[in-house]
Amino acid sequence: MFQIFTWLADWATAKIGLCAQTPLGSAVHFFIEDVTKIFVLIYVLIFVISLFRAQLSPEKVRDYLAGKNRWYGYFLAVFLGIVTPFCSCSSIPLFIGFITAGIPFGITMAFLISSPLVSEIATFMLISMQGAGLGVALVYVASGTVIAVIGGWLADRLHLEKLCIYQPPTHAAPACACGHQTFTQRAQNLVHYAHSFAWDTIKSLWGYIILGLLVGAAIHGFVPVEILSKYLGADNPWAVPLASGIGAPLYANHAGVIPVIQALLLKGVPLGTALVILMSITAISLPEMMMLKKVLSAKMIGLFLLYLIVSFIAVGYLLNAIL
Repeated sequence: MFQIFTWLADWATAKIGLCAQTPLGSAVHFFIEDVTKIFVLIYVLIFVISLFRAQLSPEKVRDYLAGKNRWYGYFLAVFLGIVTPFCSCSSIPLFIGFITAGIPFGITMAFLISSPLVSEIATFMLISMQGAGLGVALVYVASGTVIAVIGGWLADRLHLEKLCIYQPPTHAAPACACGHQTFTQRAQNLVHYAHSFAWDTIKSLWGYIILGLLVGAAIHGFVPVEILSKYLGADNPWAVPLASGIGAPLYANHAGVIPVIQALLLKGVPLGTALVILMSITAISLPEMMMLKKVLSAKMIGLFLLYLIVSFIAVGYLLNAIL
């Protein structure tokens, strides 16, 4: 399915006059193959996901959850988190919408954790990439799901809703006029929305993607395995906390980070350590924390950060021990 991108990279690298076995040729081949693959994946997947997201509203989620088991709500929140935009900051408006709609706090927290932590784009990119594959993608999704579900359960169990400082507005939302449209008009508007959202997503992400691919290509082609093994290899007992420390201060989206993770895996960095970097970069960001200050108290934000960091490190050590 993805072989066409490898063929394109083979042809382009040879056309440039580079040998894929040299450091420079390997880096260029990595860059060309992944840049074409990632942009196509992002457009197609965001287009399809946008068709689903257009039907989503916090009120619909609230009504659907009415009377259902709370654990069902946690897993539904994780699913919604996966199919919503994969930048941590873009999760905040829908998170606020869930609070405004009266959805239980633990479920909203499960969504807040899973939305930036697990991405459908990252999942498909991992499946398609050399050095990763379906197994790595499943471990990634399962790890993020467990962290989000337990986080939501703890929020309810410890009654952390009292640390939410957001006060929903009292005015009513305007009525939707969609019912006056014909089926053809609704379909055309939906396709237009999905195309616009996918194209706007690419335009907003292309810089991050190119930067991530350049870093990944440099690691893939030029960074000796010995350096990564020394600091992030299985022989370093502090590699997992170090990975969290490297990732947490950074801010990027999955599309920009996955090529770097792929390069690390190809260099022999253990899966648990690589996933800690991925999860720390995408789920913890200063802009997100600044936005959350309007919704959650400082104590809640501190607990939120502590839970994520401890969870990432625990998952990293566990995966490295069993895989």
